[in-house]
Amino acid sequence: MRLFTTRRSLLMRLFALATITGAMTVFPVTAAEAPFAIDDLYRMPGPSLIGTRPSAVAWSGDSRYFAFAWNDAGGTFRDIWIGDAAGAAPLRLTHHAESAGAKGGGVSEVSWLGSQRVAYILGDRLMIRDLRAETGSTRLEVSGIRRLSASPQGDQLAFVSDTGLSLVEAAAAAENTAETRLVVSNGSDAKRIGSFEWSADGSRIVFVEVDESPIPEREIHYYTREGHQRLVVRRAFPGEATARFRIGVIDVAKGQPRYFERPDERDYIWNYGLSADGKRVFLNASDPLVKHHRIDVYEVESGRRSVWYEEHDPLHLRPDWRAAWAPDDQGLIILTDRDGFLHLYHQPEAGAALRALTAGAWEIDDFHVAADGAIHFLSNRSGIGDRQLWRVPFSGGDIEAVTAGHGTHVPIFSPDGAQAVSLFSDDQTPHDLYRVDLASGAATRLTRSPQPEFDDYAWADVRYVEFPSRSDGTSLVGRLSLPPDFDPARRYPLIVGSVYSDSVTNQWGGRQAHPTWGLDQALISRGYLLLAVNVRGSWGRGRDHNQGLRYGYGIVDIEDLHSGVEYLIDKGFVDPERVGIWGSSYGGLMTMMSLFKKPGVYAAGIAGAPATNVAHAYPGQMWVMGEPDGDDQPERYESQSALYHSAGLADPLMIIHGTRDQVVLYADTIAVAQDLIEREQPFELVTLPGVGHGWDAESPAVRRFAFSKMIEFFDRHLARQPAAQ
Repeated sequence: MRLFTTRRSLLMRLFALATITGAMTVFPVTAAEAPFAIDDLYRMPGPSLIGTRPSAVAWSGDSRYFAFAWNDAGGTFRDIWIGDAAGAAPLRLTHHAESAGAKGGGVSEVSWLGSQRVAYILGDRLMIRDLRAETGSTRLEVSGIRRLSASPQGDQLAFVSDTGLSLVEAAAAAENTAETRLVVSNGSDAKRIGSFEWSADGSRIVFVEVDESPIPEREIHYYTREGHQRLVVRRAFPGEATARFRIGVIDVAKGQPRYFERPDERDYIWNYGLSADGKRVFLNASDPLVKHHRIDVYEVESGRRSVWYEEHDPLHLRPDWRAAWAPDDQGLIILTDRDGFLHLYHQPEAGAALRALTAGAWEIDDFHVAADGAIHFLSNRSGIGDRQLWRVPFSGGDIEAVTAGHGTHVPIFSPDGAQAVSLFSDDQTPHDLYRVDLASGAATRLTRSPQPEFDDYAWADVRYVEFPSRSDGTSLVGRLSLPPDFDPARRYPLIVGSVYSDSVTNQWGGRQAHPTWGLDQALISRGYLLLAVNVRGSWGRGRDHNQGLRYGYGIVDIEDLHSGVEYLIDKGFVDPERVGIWGSSYGGLMTMMSLFKKPGVYAAGIAGAPATNVAHAYPGQMWVMGEPDGDDQPERYESQSALYHSAGLADPLMIIHGTRDQVVLYADTIAVAQDLIEREQPFELVTLPGVGHGWDAESPAVRRFAFSKMIEFFDRHLARQPAAQ
């Protein structure tokens, strides 16, 4: 097993805990100051304490300006702001938030038409605003609009709607005289345009069509105050038919789509791209089990296909592959973990040997080929939780750091390759936008989202720890959040969670997918420690590390979690009788399996939307679980499903689940509940009527209700007065 070694002194702030000696005192869950209230952290109504995360960043074609959606007062409704590449502070362009009846999240997408007009999506409306006009925006009535993108020349606007892929002339649209032109029709309710990309000269569009008609339809029944509700969804289980993916190209002037022939239309498409001269299209794809990676290149005119790159590994688990055309169309730049870690390679022609551009015991998350030929990439080279920006010459040479320090960048590059606008955050700083000069690395803050009272709070102290797996000795990493007045001579209660893969990230709130930052801070303010573990299957530690999860849901991953618990207990500042665990979805599976298979390790656990039966997972989970066939299939699927291990429950369990969940069926929670009731094993079920899979993100009221229930549950089972001395 190869372990990360690069810049270990900078990798993380590791504790000097091995030297702690002396008797430990057990303390109840009580912070030095008043604990944070969920109602204060998640205000309703009112501005968010951490502000509104900027979104929808877009550069003008001449790289002079950039636009983004934001609310500087911390409200939920975003308007458009315009920034100047020369260094001027961003200014607010639209004021829809002040309009009567303004609801929802406001502006969701932005695209430039030249350098003087901005197209954007407001709710379900397409809007165009001329920067030179003093009047408001032009409105075009189009339903279900999404994926807005102007041609490189800014003269046409393409977008996806409920009917398919459409175009509108930019000049006429600005005058409110244009009619949209449907160029690729969906053809049926089961088909849709998944994504598209313009050619450099604006004459063609390459697109992916997703056909979901083979997927079975399922009904989800639930009740709300309005009565019985029936939701019909296309939802496949492992082994059932899945969607088909076609790639096509359309000549914008002629308007007739043509499709390329694929070896198997069930194969996933991870990304694609037109060459600079518009003559070729690469297609980065794999089989549905992500074991066979292949890049095909098509001649646009003839449709002829050639296999450019191919690699097979029956143990592979993660489809992190990316590809892009090399400068001047000199072959392809490929991001692959074929040699153990995700790195960049240049392949000059089909079947040719690969030339490594980067190497090391660290990984690359994404990359961008700049106009000057440099390749910029995001990696964890500076720290396991980082996504910092680096640069390597296409011709080969030393890797250079562009951004400094630690944290997570999400850059949007200017067309001329001179600058980037990056959404940045770290463990102590909520997300904001920064302008990054790619030559010098100088970063200028553009937005300030946290509200003034943010600085009045004593936020958690986040550190990183490294420890061996209790099952096979593999090095594991954890993100440990401590009260700001942490005293290593005390014994604290510990909560492991929210458990999931890719949970160790140096950014505000750790995991970005769920709004649990406030729950974390509220628990820490009450005296809890929080631990997130990069379980096997997580990004950033290499191919061998990931493959440890194969056939391992609820098996190797819960051993990784247990390893973190043992490590902290051994250090002497965690009370072994007051350890809790929680997670949602896959994290709910790990929570249940930890309680069912490890009684006594955790004093309490909360499983949100738990994936209790992997036979009802999405087909994509077969990357880990394997196919539902063969002599060992029933035993293998049962070994990874909490439903078949519920007899082991001996510790308090709370289940939180929404009845409208189409990702993890509420019926699967009921199946587990029925087993527990029949065995007279106590548990608590919190049902959220009409709520879907992302139960903590659907509404402020549901979030505050559920988080308050969780705090009360953990306090009830983990908070106790110290025993008499």
